[in-house]
Amino acid sequence: MSGNEVVRAWIDGWVVSRGAAPPLMEPWGFTVDVGHIKHPTRHVLGSTGTNVQEVDVRKVATAVTGADVWLKVFDPPARVAPWLGPEWWLDPEPGYLMTVPLAPVTPDRLTVPDDYRQRTWARGGVIRTMISSADGAWVARGQIAPTGRTAVADQIETSPQHRRKGLGSLVMRTLTAAAFDQGAEIGVLAGTPEGRALYESLGWRVVADLTSARRKGPEEA
Repeated sequence: MSGNEVVRAWIDGWVVSRGAAPPLMEPWGFTVDVGHIKHPTRHVLGSTGTNVQEVDVRKVATAVTGADVWLKVFDPPARVAPWLGPEWWLDPEPGYLMTVPLAPVTPDRLTVPDDYRQRTWARGGVIRTMISSADGAWVARGQIAPTGRTAVADQIETSPQHRRKGLGSLVMRTLTAAAFDQGAEIGVLAGTPEGRALYESLGWRVVADLTSARRKGPEEA
């Protein structure tokens, strides 16, 4: 898949995962209405890396005047930052657009460790899994949205007290196996530096860096 195709696959799965409005195509990418108080809308550039054009980023950033609107650009923050004005808050932590070929997972790779329990379910086209401790406390979770050939993993989290026990890997294997069973061939996600090591250990590779920026509100100006 080309970088542009991965971006489109990520958007298509993300809107399903989050229950957002269908994406609106723009000359430079996509607009997605999310509907949250602190995240009403996001604009996503459709290109990646050196194909991202400064003129497009500046055009979108200048046109946005509403508070808490987000801008996603698949290029490193160091390159994107000079193209944004002071009215934008730039997330200093880079993100990563990543993919992996999906494959069957053997049952022994889906075994839940002792003293934990796992439940997996599907609602509205989204597969979710949760791992809890023996007393029912939340430990780890994640979800994946298959949309045909691709499936987008989203909101992968593990409690700090339960990390380095293989639970994050179990969540990812559970989700990707379920998506594969539904016919998906390629997994896609947008990860953080913290999650990148986990995903790479499971065979995911970085397609592009991701810069996230938010239009500041009047109280932040």
